[in-house]
Amino acid sequence: MKFVGLSGTLAGHKTSHMVFKVLHFAKLQNQDIEIELIDLKDNDVEFMRGYPLAYYNDDTQLVVNKLLEADCIVIGTPIYQASISGSLKNLLDFLPERAFRDKIVGFISTAGSDKYFLVAEYHLRPIIQFLGGVVPSRNVFVPDSSFNVESEIDDDLIDRRIMKFSEEFLKLAKK
Repeated sequence: MKFVGLSGTLAGHKTSHMVFKVLHFAKLQNQDIEIELIDLKDNDVEFMRGYPLAYYNDDTQLVVNKLLEADCIVIGTPIYQASISGSLKNLLDFLPERAFRDKIVGFISTAGSDKYFLVAEYHLRPIIQFLGGVVPSRNVFVPDSSFNVESEIDDDLIDRRIMKFSEEFLKLAKK
């Protein structure tokens, strides 16, 4: 089983740390799974212009194909202006309809204020479901106050939530 984590922002490190933590906990629970972190800031994903995928650069094609080949995907996003990041939305626009069919696709998000904890639920869940993904019931919001100065999660309660989130991914994948 291939479990891919997608850090859907071009700025900072909090999102990639959140996504990596989900992958790490999943790997601790099942050493046989293959994990991979895709960080958008490390890839030159072009702006979607409506052309077939073959017309875009190698990074764009590579990232899209890795998502298409994954069995499970965790998407991380910061909340900007009460929405998911623009770079994440741009990447999702490359995916064909039903791209996530039969895949477990969950999300983890962060924002500067707790009042944004449902933004990913209302913005990202419908996109994942439109693409055919099976969304776990448990998704995770990490407030900025749960990170230390190195942008790593420093909150035992959040760690437990992420561990439970990873467990649910693996249970759904077995089914």
